[in-house]
Amino acid sequence: MKSHILAHYVIRAAFLAMLGAVAGLWLLQMVFAYLGELENISDTYTLTDALWFIVYRSPYFLVQFIPTGALLGAVVGLGLLAGSSELVSMQASGVSKYRIISWAMIPASLFVMISLLVNQFILPISNQKADAISSDQPISQLIHVNGYWSVSEHEGGQDIVYISYADSEGKLGETKRYALNEHSNLTAAMRAGSGSYASSDADARYTWQLSDVDAIDIGSQGITQNHENARTLTLPIAPSDVHLLTREPDDMSLTDLYAHRQLMRHQGTSSLRHELSFWQKLWSPFAVLSLVLVASSFVFGSLRSQGLGLRIVMALLTGLLFSYLTDLTGFIALAANWSPFVMALLPIIISAAAGVYLLQRRQ
Repeated sequence: MKSHILAHYVIRAAFLAMLGAVAGLWLLQMVFAYLGELENISDTYTLTDALWFIVYRSPYFLVQFIPTGALLGAVVGLGLLAGSSELVSMQASGVSKYRIISWAMIPASLFVMISLLVNQFILPISNQKADAISSDQPISQLIHVNGYWSVSEHEGGQDIVYISYADSEGKLGETKRYALNEHSNLTAAMRAGSGSYASSDADARYTWQLSDVDAIDIGSQGITQNHENARTLTLPIAPSDVHLLTREPDDMSLTDLYAHRQLMRHQGTSSLRHELSFWQKLWSPFAVLSLVLVASSFVFGSLRSQGLGLRIVMALLTGLLFSYLTDLTGFIALAANWSPFVMALLPIIISAAAGVYLLQRRQ
C-alpha cells in the first residue's frame, strides 16, 4: 500500500512537471514562429494567414518538443522531490532508485503515446493545410506529381516510365514508356498525351487507360510505328499512391511512411530520406524514455551538490545535444548511404548507455 502511494506521488509530480515543460516549450516556439512569419506578410499573405499557418503548424512543434519537454520535466519533477529530501526518504525506506525511475517513465510513456497519435492522425492533415496557406494554393492542387520516373526490372530487361503529371483523382498528363532488353538496347517506345485510372488487381498492378498513343517497336525486321486512340497499360503508380510521392517525410504519418516504403520496394528502388524518417518515428518512444533515464542521472547521487537551476540547464543542453546527434546521424546516413535503421537507433543507444553509466557512477 505504501509503495502504491509513493508511486502515485512520483507519477503525479513527474507528470505535472513534464506537462508544464512541454506546454511551455510548445507555446514559446509558436510565439517565435509567428514573429518569424511576420517577415513574410504581404498583400496576399496577411496577419490572419500567418496566424492560421502557425495554428496548423502547431502539432509539428508539439511533436518536436515532447522529447525535450519530457527530459526537462523529469529533471524538474524529480529535482523538486530531491531538493526536499523526499527521494532520500524513499530510498531510505527501501525503494530503489530504478523503481523511482520506472515510475517517472509512466507519464513519459503517456507523452510518447500523444506524440504517436499526433504523428499518425493530425500531423499529415495539419501540415498539408499549413502548406496550402503558405503556398496560396487550394489543398487539392497540392496533391499531384510532376516529372515522375520509374524503372522496373524483369527477365527480359527493363521498363522505364516517365509521367509528366499525375493526381489523386486518377488523371495523367503526358506519359512515356521505354522498353529495354537484357543488353540495354531499346526495343520499344510509347508516348501518350493523357490518361485516366482504370483499376488494380491483387498483385498491385495498376491499370490505366491512355489516350492519343504513338508507339514504335524496334525489332530484327526494322522499326514499325503506329497510332492508337486508346491503349490499356500497366503503370507502377496508382491515384492512392500520389500523396505518398508528394509529401515530405517529416509531414507523413508512420503508416504513410511504411506504405511509401512498400511502394518503393515494389518498384525496386528506395528513398533514404523516407527510410530514415520511418525509423526515427518508429524509435521515437525509446528516444523519449532514454532521455528520461539521462534526466534521472542528473537527480540521483549527491542530491545537495547541485541546485535545480543547474539541473535544468544540464537538461536543456542534453536535449540540444541529443537533437544535434540525431540530425548528425541522419546526415551521415544520407551522405554515406549507411543503414537508416542503425543510424536512427544509434543516438538512442548512446543516450541510454550514458544514462546507465551516470547512474552507476552515482551509486
